[in-house]
Amino acid sequence: MSELAGGRVVTFDELAASRRDWIQSVLREWCRRASVKELRKAELEWFDLAGRADAGGTLWKWAWERFPEAVHGEMPGLDETYELLVELRDGRRLRGYPDARQSIRGQLVLLGRADDGGLRQLPAVQLDDVAGMCRC
Repeated sequence: MSELAGGRVVTFDELAASRRDWIQSVLREWCRRASVKELRKAELEWFDLAGRADAGGTLWKWAWERFPEAVHGEMPGLDETYELLVELRDGRRLRGYPDARQSIRGQLVLLGRADDGGLRQLPAVQLDDVAGMCRC
């Protein structure tokens, strides 16, 4: 056992639970609101902030959770199984399937329908530029 500020004695199990709670209630929520610039700063210190967690499966997934349609609830990264309609802050709209391998560090790459019926890569957009999205 060790003593924390305020003289309260805390077991390791309580300390670990407190850390898990901080990660979920503070760090995860911060990721959902932070700018890409701030997220990239955090990525450099992610091991110290979140422990051994992979930044791609935590920091960036949590950042995209501000748009729940874009992520899979139980898997890391973007959900590639649904076509999305993405509305950008400048009024443009893009429609396509997220490419999780190409969408890194706050960039969203969509694969949209081509004239020949296949898929083509659309220009990447930054998380900060997305106003909203919905599944098609």
